[in-house]
Amino acid sequence: MASKRTHRSRYGRYVGGPDPLAPPVDLAEALDAIGEDVMSGYSPEHAMREFLRRGTRDQQGLDELARQVAQKRREMLAKHNLDGTFQEVKELLDKAVLTERKRLARDLDDDARFAEMRIENLPPSTAAAVNELSDYPWRDAEAREDYERIKDLLGREMLDQRFAGMKQALEGATDEDRAQISEMLKDLNDLLTKHRNGEDTDAAFEQFMDKHGDLFPEQPETIEELLDSLAQRAAAAQRMRNSMTQEQRDELDALATQAFGSPELMDQLGALDDNLRALRPGEDWSGGEEFGGEQGMGLGDGTGMLQDLADLDALSEQLSQQYAGARMDDLDLDALRRQLGDEAAVDAQRLAELERQLRNRDYLQSDAQGDLRLSPRAMRELGKSLLRDVSQTLSGRQGQRDARKAGTAGEPSGASRPWEFGDTESWDVTRTLTNATLRRAGENKDHPGPVISFEDVEVQETEARTQAAVALLVDTSFSMAMDGRWLPMKRTALALHQLISTRFRGDHLELVAFGRHAQTMEIAELTGLAPEWDKGTNLHHALILANQHFRRYPNAQPVLLVVTDGEPTAHLESDGEVFFDYPPHPLTVAYAVRELDQSTRLGAQTTIFRLGEDPGLARFLDQLAKRAGGRVLAPELDGLGAAVVDSYLSGRTSGGSNWFGASG
Repeated sequence: MASKRTHRSRYGRYVGGPDPLAPPVDLAEALDAIGEDVMSGYSPEHAMREFLRRGTRDQQGLDELARQVAQKRREMLAKHNLDGTFQEVKELLDKAVLTERKRLARDLDDDARFAEMRIENLPPSTAAAVNELSDYPWRDAEAREDYERIKDLLGREMLDQRFAGMKQALEGATDEDRAQISEMLKDLNDLLTKHRNGEDTDAAFEQFMDKHGDLFPEQPETIEELLDSLAQRAAAAQRMRNSMTQEQRDELDALATQAFGSPELMDQLGALDDNLRALRPGEDWSGGEEFGGEQGMGLGDGTGMLQDLADLDALSEQLSQQYAGARMDDLDLDALRRQLGDEAAVDAQRLAELERQLRNRDYLQSDAQGDLRLSPRAMRELGKSLLRDVSQTLSGRQGQRDARKAGTAGEPSGASRPWEFGDTESWDVTRTLTNATLRRAGENKDHPGPVISFEDVEVQETEARTQAAVALLVDTSFSMAMDGRWLPMKRTALALHQLISTRFRGDHLELVAFGRHAQTMEIAELTGLAPEWDKGTNLHHALILANQHFRRYPNAQPVLLVVTDGEPTAHLESDGEVFFDYPPHPLTVAYAVRELDQSTRLGAQTTIFRLGEDPGLARFLDQLAKRAGGRVLAPELDGLGAAVVDSYLSGRTSGGSNWFGASG
């Protein structure tokens, strides 16, 4: 066996972070899923965790990885038992005794008869029989060799429990090899004792590794790394012992005295265990498992399996992400690769990269209380996605192609937007050059990008339309959440907000949520609004707020859009208090109708979107729409967004409904 530590370069698996050749992670899918959960009432943190648990279209999530970890753990315990070394020793002993008996049967001297009696009266315990024969004068050379193999096996197994791979490395070892192991154990205990006493052991560690480094294939760089490796293995060996029956432990203790035919090995290993326990008390020295299988494991293999089980337990906790401050970066990818293979490690790595990008690219932000929320950037990206869905629905409904225009050709609107494939509008030179300058300012000065890139280009929006004042009134009474209409309502509001804020920037949108009372909301507030048990549908109050919005923009075309699933059951009294009654009180209906008349006098183009199949509600809303000169639509939930957007476009300009370019 070599005695010097060697340093060699070698190629291995790429472990420097995300695979540089892997395709980029799909943030759009993540944002869509997280956004839907947030709009359903979950917190962004919970929504992100749920997405990571489910995984993506193309890769496993944390739940599936955790299931595989749990399954492997069950299979390991159900398949194996701890009798492997005992069975191997018994087989060698039976073979040696049988061979010796055959030899004694051929010998006719009195000593042979005495030896036969000794063989016949061996104790039933394998360990006791091995010890009984420790000084037996074997007559058959083959039998003696089998008995010596028992001692060699025990020595190698005892070492393999503390140093992985020793059983194979010492197979057929010479006395010189065993002497080197004994010397290594002595030097190791001296080193650990000094470290345990607080002495400076850096130089001693280097000397130890120079002398015995070839016995440690993991090549630790510091004494702490050496300690970690040894303590984890030794603790697993102790857990294996704890997993044995008392009878097995007694047998093992009796057999251990025959390891390599010398009790010195066990003394050295005992001293090593004492040092490791003192230096690494935090390891699990007291745990155990219940094995119930038929495949026996040796001491070394069993210790390795206990280490694997510890790996699986740690992975199970990491994959749960249920502890404080949990992050995907906590996952031990090397352990996951060892236990479940490369595919599982790649999936986990990509999930971790998704989480990093969601946080680092400002899609998720912490508020003053430290809670996560969707950032304005995330809201914009989510709005783009929803608007794309709406545009595809409208395109399919009307048989039109995607015409990426804010309106028909005409005078510039003063607004600009990023260039997209198919755009024919003139460049906004000022915005384009500004974007290019800002981009290049943040780049590496030694390797600047192009002077102007496609991502810098913005085009002028042109329009032949009047300005619009849009009021979207959304019912937030509890029935909307109870009947599954909460999420479509929010998706609709976000899609309309995205359209107006990116393509019709001259328009003015007011979002009004009405339950027992009404209030104006920013899109982020509405998107994160949680369902509440709020009896009352105060259309009267919502219309008051809508009319106030219309009056603020007297030169704009008023567009009134109402989404509701119930008749008005609440109104505002003159003192500002809310009056509620069910069935609807005549006064509540009268107040709502009066305020709708105000909207009509202001010139509002009114569309009411009826959700649900209530005939009474249908009759009531039809009467309201007829009075206002508007219309009632009853879209399916998955078509609500498209219906609202189409009504907005139709209400503000006769040609508006031909617009389908929703990705801006």
